[in-house]
Amino acid sequence: MFHLLGTLITGALVGWIAGKLMDMEGSLLRNIVVGVVGSMVGTLVFGALGFYAYGIFANLIVSVAGACLFIWAGRKLFH
Repeated sequence: MFHLLGTLITGALVGWIAGKLMDMEGSLLRNIVVGVVGSMVGTLVFGALGFYAYGIFANLIVSVAGACLFIWAGRKLFH
């Protein structure tokens, strides 16, 4: 229960930060989706490169980078 709540809060924060960096406005739900999917993308991409994040700050950086990559890919595909 608390893990799910933490994931949603972290996803919202990551989505909000990535939205500010990528100049994208979004609702809370959109920020959560972008943050959670971006976290998975970041973990996959950085893991493929041999970089593994340990700690809260490193995970936040990887998640935000993945969310920015997710937003960029979405813009390329749908605009």
